[in-house]
Amino acid sequence: MKILMFGRGVIATVYGWALEQAGHDVEFYVRPGRAAAYGDAVDLDLLDTRKRIRGQRVVRTWPVRYREQLAPGHDFDLIVLSVAHHRLSDAAAFLAPRVGDATVLVFGNIWAEPLAAIGALPVEQVAWGFPQGGGGFGEDGVLRGTLLPTVLFGTLDRPPTEREIAARRAFREAGFRVREKRDFRGWLWLHFVADAGLHSQGLRLGTLADLAGETGDLREALLATRELLPVVEARGVDLRRHRAGTLGFRAPTWLTAPAFAFLTARVPVVRRSFEVHADPAAEEPRAVCRDALAEARRLGISVPRLEAAEPSFAAKGTG
Repeated sequence: MKILMFGRGVIATVYGWALEQAGHDVEFYVRPGRAAAYGDAVDLDLLDTRKRIRGQRVVRTWPVRYREQLAPGHDFDLIVLSVAHHRLSDAAAFLAPRVGDATVLVFGNIWAEPLAAIGALPVEQVAWGFPQGGGGFGEDGVLRGTLLPTVLFGTLDRPPTEREIAARRAFREAGFRVREKRDFRGWLWLHFVADAGLHSQGLRLGTLADLAGETGDLREALLATRELLPVVEARGVDLRRHRAGTLGFRAPTWLTAPAFAFLTARVPVVRRSFEVHADPAAEEPRAVCRDALAEARRLGISVPRLEAAEPSFAAKGTG
């Protein structure tokens, strides 16, 4: 399969590497002038858990190919669109007249109504998924991250199309286990508020990396997410369909917070997923918190912990 990763962010790079290792033809679309700035290779330091539960460390320099123009007549089969949630609409608007016959896999956080977020992209050519890996670029330019063995896929209230099945197949061929999420819209929104809860407390300390192993602060993060669950419910999500996904936030924190602290401090894969989020200037955590808080206020729902953390994520000039 010929695959275009949109941008050269963390998710695009990590999964682009995995897809190319499986024999797929992978390129990256970047803005004009960025290819020279990026250079012709990426330095990787990954913990890959697709085959081993404790993971296999991959340290290598990976040569990559870029393109700075995308004409509608291209021959890509799949475009993987993984951008920050607040940039999704702009990216979709750029791709819409250039999508050609490719399937577009929307692969990341969404807080808007999904069909509204993709704008003019042809719905019949869109697939929906979510990564289970991540990481960050260090000051030395090295991408340090993790690849978990599963990737998530779902649909918006209908069976998967042939295009969506083909997108899933590409990831299976790369050694991932595909898990289907029912009520994918609801799952996306629940994941978003879980991120908001974590980031609200991570930003209060500095970064998500500073939250690892901190039982008291992780308790506040769990409670911040619990306070946001009514926001998701007010948007029309039936939380009864997500009992397993919300159990960790509804359960007593005297039980969950120490367990979470142990995982983030002692389990290598979980610990690393926190450690790599150490950039105090990262915009996405702040945008997640701001947008979750704005929606709570719009709906008139009290979220005191997110409110209290607002000074740590408020936009410049607002606090």
